Amino acid sequence: MADYEVITDDDLEGPRAWCHVMYGLHALSAVSGVLTSATVIGAFVFGWPSIVAVIINYATRRRVGASWLESHWRWQLRTFWFAALWIGVAGLLAFTLIGIPAAILVILVAGLWVLYRVVRGWIVLLDRKAIA
Repeated sequence: MADYEVITDDDLEGPRAWCHVMYGLHALSAVSGVLTSATVIGAFVFGWPSIVAVIINYATRRRVGASWLESHWRWQLRTFWFAALWIGVAGLLAFTLIGIPAAILVILVAGLWVLYRVVRGWIVLLDRKAIA
């Protein structure tokens, strides 16, 4: 006998809606980085919409269990925490005059990576599929 509960697609409608909300909040943060003087990655990591999305993610991830939605919860958390890591790397690089160009490059590349992950994840969610 399995120790886990079988989750049907009908049980996932609420969590799927929350997943859309989380992608929307992450997108709002990323777009604010594009449209303002902030960087994409900076707005993504330090913006309140992404922070709220991470809180929702941690609060609701038990509901998705071993379903296809679990991959989206993991995808979003990894995107956020790796973006935070890259901000830290860029901050360390910026301490030296030689590292400033490298820090700018890290910030630009990581910002594009964040935009890619938010868009790709949301598109795959719209197809009702797990994300690889």
